[in-house]
Amino acid sequence: MIRVLIADDQAMVRSGLRMILESEMDLEVVDEAENGRQAVRIAKRDRPDVILMDVRMPEMDGLEATRQISSEMSEVRVIVLTTFDVDEYVYGALRAGASGFLLKDAPADDLVAAIRVVAAGDALLAPSVTRRIIEQFAAGPDPERVVAGLDDLTEREVEVLRLVARGMSNTEIASDLFVSEATVKTHVSHILTKLGIRDRVQAVVAAYESGLITPGA
Repeated sequence: MIRVLIADDQAMVRSGLRMILESEMDLEVVDEAENGRQAVRIAKRDRPDVILMDVRMPEMDGLEATRQISSEMSEVRVIVLTTFDVDEYVYGALRAGASGFLLKDAPADDLVAAIRVVAAGDALLAPSVTRRIIEQFAAGPDPERVVAGLDDLTEREVEVLRLVARGMSNTEIASDLFVSEATVKTHVSHILTKLGIRDRVQAVVAAYESGLITPGA
């Protein structure tokens, strides 16, 4: 059973999400939060598998709540809920440790699938979305950001990381490099281990913030 916490300041949104999730046999809504501070408190108490986190909430926004939860409860995964075209905080949320994001008007099937993907330890960031988010929100490398382990990557791993940061899937990378998809998965796994990060989303963030790749590249 995948245990989910819904964090949104709008009661109607929470109710709608709860109805969708409770219709699935493998999903359980453990609680609801109406602001970021409450989300952090409930997460510490209930340790849900996945949190659906709105960005704009009173008292503490979803960005700060995501940062606290990711730093203190690494096993709890956060999916940021966004309207995308008005939420300039999405990149910051990914940097704060979110495992992905989902549009608020996404179909119910996409919402359910997203929760399952993230709960399984993967990251929810579709290739086309990766390109749009990074190019819109990443102004360039952060001079104060030091990505530990980057120098430990092999030449091939750096190449794979660049392609991941461009938003390419494992299948696309395998085709581009003329290797098997299993080989790509192995490279990605090694990259995550060496950089000390937990998923593909954080790898994309690290690649851009370290200057390994720049927006529009």
